[in-house]
Amino acid sequence: MNKIAEAYVKLVLEIGLYDEDYVDAYYGPKEWRTKLAEKQEPFPFDQLNSRVVELIDQLNSLKSDSLESFEKQRQAALGKQLKAVQAKIEMLSGRKFSFDEESERLYDAVAPINNETYFKKLLTKIEDALPGNGPIADRFNRFNENFIIPKDKLDSVFKAAIKECSRRTHQHMTLPEHESFTVAYVTNKVWTAYNWYKGNSHSLIELNTDLPSYIDRAIDLAAHEGYPGHHVYNVLLENKLFLGLGWMEYSVYPLFSPQSLIAEGTANYGIKITFPENERHCFEKEVLFPLAGLDAEQVKRYYEIISLKHGLDYATNEAARNYQDGRFSNDDVVEWLVLYTLATPERAKKMISFFEYAGSYVINYNLGEDIVKAYVESKVNIAEDRQKTWKVFANILSTPQTPSALIKATKFRSCEPRFLR
Repeated sequence: MNKIAEAYVKLVLEIGLYDEDYVDAYYGPKEWRTKLAEKQEPFPFDQLNSRVVELIDQLNSLKSDSLESFEKQRQAALGKQLKAVQAKIEMLSGRKFSFDEESERLYDAVAPINNETYFKKLLTKIEDALPGNGPIADRFNRFNENFIIPKDKLDSVFKAAIKECSRRTHQHMTLPEHESFTVAYVTNKVWTAYNWYKGNSHSLIELNTDLPSYIDRAIDLAAHEGYPGHHVYNVLLENKLFLGLGWMEYSVYPLFSPQSLIAEGTANYGIKITFPENERHCFEKEVLFPLAGLDAEQVKRYYEIISLKHGLDYATNEAARNYQDGRFSNDDVVEWLVLYTLATPERAKKMISFFEYAGSYVINYNLGEDIVKAYVESKVNIAEDRQKTWKVFANILSTPQTPSALIKATKFRSCEPRFLR
C-alpha cells in the first residue's frame, strides 16, 4: 500500500499543475514537487486517467482479509481519495457533473434535498423572534448591524477568541509543543477565512475583510480555522499518520476530496464541543462583546436569533445545487439567498463567486457537520461526558476516515427531521 500511496501523492501534485487551488497543503519530500514537469498542453487526460485507474485497481487487489483493522481503514480512505482524484481529472478534461453527482464523486456524500416549504416554516419562527416590521431579511440585517465588529477592533477580538479556543482544546488534546499559526487579514477573496497549513505543525490563517465581520464569527472562525478545527486536524494528520506511521498519502491534502468533508465537518462541530452554549454566552458577555465595544446585555438575545438562523444553513445547498444544475440564474440565486438565508444582496453575490469556484463543496460545511455530529453523539452523551466526547472527536481527526463510513456507523438519515427527503 505504501507504493500506491506514494504514486497517489505524485499524481495529486501533478494535477495541481492544472488547478492551482487543488493542492491545499503539501509537506512531503520537496524534490517530488520540484521535479514535476511544466504543464503539458493540451491537458494529458488519457495519461493521468490511466494512472489513477491503475492505482485504483492495485488498491482493490489488496486482500483486505489479511489487513489489520487500522490498515483496512487506511485502504478504504485511500480508495475514496483516488475516486475523487479520478473525478477531478475528468472535470479538468471538460466533463460537467450535476451537483449531486459531483458531491458523491468528490466528497463521498450527497446532501438531502429540502424544499421551500421546509425553509418557510423556519422563517416563521425567526420572524416571530425578530423586532420591527417589513421583509424578514431586512429586519434580520438591521438587527445584525448592531453586532458588527469595528475593523479597528477585529484583531484584538479574534486573537482573544483564538486564545480561549486554544486553551480549551489543549485541556483535552495533546498537540506538539512547537505547533503554531499566524493570522493575516486579506481582501478580494471568495471565502470568509482560510487555513493554509504549511507543515511542521504550523498554519497561516487568513481572514477576508471584504464584508462586515459579525461578533458570532469570532469564536466560529477561531475554532473552525484554528482550535480544534483545521489547524489541529492537519497537525494530527501530519504528526500521527505521516510522520508517525510513514503513510505518505497524508503528506498531501487535495482540496476537492472526501478529506474536505471530514475537515469542514469536524471544524464546524468542534465549535460546539469547545464552547457549549452557556459557556459561550458567558465568555462572549465577559470578554468579546466588551472588546468589540458591543452591548454585552444583548448576548443571549443575539444568539437566540443566530441559533434560529442556523436552521437555514441547508438553503445554501439548494441555491448551489440549482445554480450548478442550470435551474437558477444569478438573479435567482441572489433572490433565494436573501429570502432563505437572510443574506444581504452583497453577501449573496459573494456566495455566487464561491459556488463558481467550488461547486458542491458547500455541502462539506453543513452536511459535514451533521455527519460528524451524528457519529460523535452515537458514541457518547455529550452533555454528560465531555472528556469522552473529546476522545471520540479526536479519533475522527487523527485516523483514516471516510464520510460514507461515518454515515454507515450511525443512524444519520433519521437523526434530524431535515434529513428526510
